[in-house]
Amino acid sequence: MQNYEISNEFVYICINKYKHMHTKEDILQAFGRLLDVQERLRKECPWDRKQTNESLRSNTIEEVYELCDALLKDDRRNICKELGDVMEHVLFYSIIGSETNDFDIADVCNQEADKLMFRHPFIDWTGWTGDPKEQVNNGLTATAEDAEIPTTEQAVAETWEQIKQREKDGNESVLSGVPAALPSMIKAFRVQEKASNVGFDWPQREDVWKKVEEELDELKVELKKEDRDHSTRELGDFFFSVINAARLYHLNPENALELTNQKFIRRFNYVEKTATKNQKRLKDMTLSQMDKLWNDAKQLEKDGMLT
Repeated sequence: MQNYEISNEFVYICINKYKHMHTKEDILQAFGRLLDVQERLRKECPWDRKQTNESLRSNTIEEVYELCDALLKDDRRNICKELGDVMEHVLFYSIIGSETNDFDIADVCNQEADKLMFRHPFIDWTGWTGDPKEQVNNGLTATAEDAEIPTTEQAVAETWEQIKQREKDGNESVLSGVPAALPSMIKAFRVQEKASNVGFDWPQREDVWKKVEEELDELKVELKKEDRDHSTRELGDFFFSVINAARLYHLNPENALELTNQKFIRRFNYVEKTATKNQKRLKDMTLSQMDKLWNDAKQLEKDGMLT
């Protein structure tokens, strides 16, 4: 009889394909269990007892990036795992907040629920706890009756931004809600998106290509002058215009670049491993020899044999 090797991933998929989702009661019980575990660790674990908001920050960033990596790969098992890691950090910060009587996890959940309900006034929340029709949120009220119902994703985004502007504790300006610490590419996308939500955008998305070409031409001019400072600024303008084009065509530039990063790493690793297998060092090979291996990697990738 022929033996077949079954991967853990295959077993995971088979088990979960027919798995029934948990009830609301199961979910609340699981959430409470995780909270109990984290609270006990905070009291009894020497490492957990020592942590502060500042000391946890770098770990949180790492966990979020690991989640982003799993999401990009559509790795369902690791998405579940990394979501748990991120949730554990949310609970940890909430426990720290409760120790100074500033807030706890209930405050976090309720504030977020209130915000979501308030910023979706076109949804009828009648009968819901915290119904916006029965309370004042940040000095304003919102009801389903007086709200214009958006029919597109863009219209919902515009409604969201308009309400944020009206809130007493909301953003002072359209772009003030964009975190300064965001990676530059994501920040560029977000400021363009927010500006678009208040009408500052190209009439037709095709119009953006003229701007992209204009910025590229300006970059080439400065590069020829070998002016490093101006070239850097023009390179930024060019990147910004390309990111804007991606937004207009509903493409995520961050994900697109990361896919290209992974593709390059995958192909280059093949070149390096193949060279080593042939007892050659990359620095001793000619560019044409490396190009040959690179093209081999591309073909293997196309055939689904290089992952």
